[in-house]
Amino acid sequence: MKYTSCLSLISLLASTLLFADKNPPLNVNVDARSIAKIADMPLVSYADVLEKATPSVVAIYTSQIVSARQSLTLPEFYRQFGRSIPRVMPEEGSNRERKERLGVGSGVIISADGYIVTNYHVVQGMRGREVDEILVRLNDDTEYVATLIGSDSKTDVAILKIEANASLPAVTLADSDLLRVGDIVFAIGNPRDLGLTATQGIVSALERNRGGQILGAGSYENFIQTDAAINLGNSGGALVDAWGRLVGINTAIVSNSGGSIGLGFAIPVNMVLNVASNLIKSGEVPRGMLGLFPDDLNREMADAFGLESTRGALVNQVQEDSPASRGGIRHGDIILKIDEREIDSAAELRLVVSQVLPGTKVAVTLIRQGKTMVLPITLGSLTGKVGTINTDSSALKGVSLRPLNDELRDGYTIPKDIDGVLVMEVEDDSPFVDKLEPLTVIIEINGNAVNSIDGIEENLFMNRQNRFYVWADGKKRFVILKL
Repeated sequence: MKYTSCLSLISLLASTLLFADKNPPLNVNVDARSIAKIADMPLVSYADVLEKATPSVVAIYTSQIVSARQSLTLPEFYRQFGRSIPRVMPEEGSNRERKERLGVGSGVIISADGYIVTNYHVVQGMRGREVDEILVRLNDDTEYVATLIGSDSKTDVAILKIEANASLPAVTLADSDLLRVGDIVFAIGNPRDLGLTATQGIVSALERNRGGQILGAGSYENFIQTDAAINLGNSGGALVDAWGRLVGINTAIVSNSGGSIGLGFAIPVNMVLNVASNLIKSGEVPRGMLGLFPDDLNREMADAFGLESTRGALVNQVQEDSPASRGGIRHGDIILKIDEREIDSAAELRLVVSQVLPGTKVAVTLIRQGKTMVLPITLGSLTGKVGTINTDSSALKGVSLRPLNDELRDGYTIPKDIDGVLVMEVEDDSPFVDKLEPLTVIIEINGNAVNSIDGIEENLFMNRQNRFYVWADGKKRFVILKL
């Protein structure tokens, strides 16, 4: 690189002398010194910032135990290069087990005693199956086996813990609510397992929500968008500001090729800290619930409701015996605020409510038939019994369930003689994605009728085959699931 640059400079100077009679000579100032602070000139290198922040970023490796007769990577290696898979005969009597690496990602040390945040998808195996080992490699190449304290697929956050003999280099956290578009940021992580790497960019946008396209249906998206290069392996790594403070956790990119095209997304650190604190404290993330189905307003709908803008969330339907119905919210109301937080869309309403603790009384500002009203509502819980309207059963991981009622029967054309629990969604990484489909009604489990989520939990056998009797596509059939 330096050799080419010198030749280019010599050629440029020669051309200038050759045509000196036609154009004035080119006068340039060249400073060949390394970047350093000179008198009162501002420092234009961020080396000191990165030197401070980088030790807090770690590489994360997940592994699975496989037998000698299995291989997770060798067949795929040959397929990628268009070769036939060799038939390798194992040694007679050999059935030894070994660790096979599943994935590579990044993480950030947030406390000196060993708590590390990363992405949920970094520490999960295929189809939601738990990995057998999570290895953390520090910047000084020290390695630790980590314990998974908890994870939350809805925000793609996981919290790990390692036990070290000395205090660890914890990152300093910033207030991500104070970020502005145009702020300089650095993405630090372990792209393609090359080792810790830093890339620079700016905050391109805030509060990005792609309607579940990134984290999946039912998720909570509120991303910082950046043009700092983020690639495979950067997931779970740090997005830091110009002072080296953590502002986000790098999570995803938009790309057709799999490489960075300047559209990267990070979870704001305030959101990460809230999820991590709850996972450490109770192993779950308590979320508030109103109990209604909101929708966005388009220009046509706004005109029909006599509104000047499309801001707000339109209430399409209120659940029976929910916090919203008990508080007086009706279908056709347009929700504008939760306490002092303005609501611009249905997705923002869902996000804001989910970040308030269940049992909290909030002031809901809404418009009803042209009049502004403020209603006090005590939020329910998405993870408690009130939340059985739309929640994940802990045993059926990644499966969203709702007790079947007349309203759901009419909405999804389910016969009136069918009773049970309706499968609303099955996440892509659920271990039951090949067994259960949305709009399947679970009628019986192991010969016992079920009509509630609690009933499903009570009738399941762990570590055994379970006999599900279901209705789907107009037919009844048995489905066998092992937990």
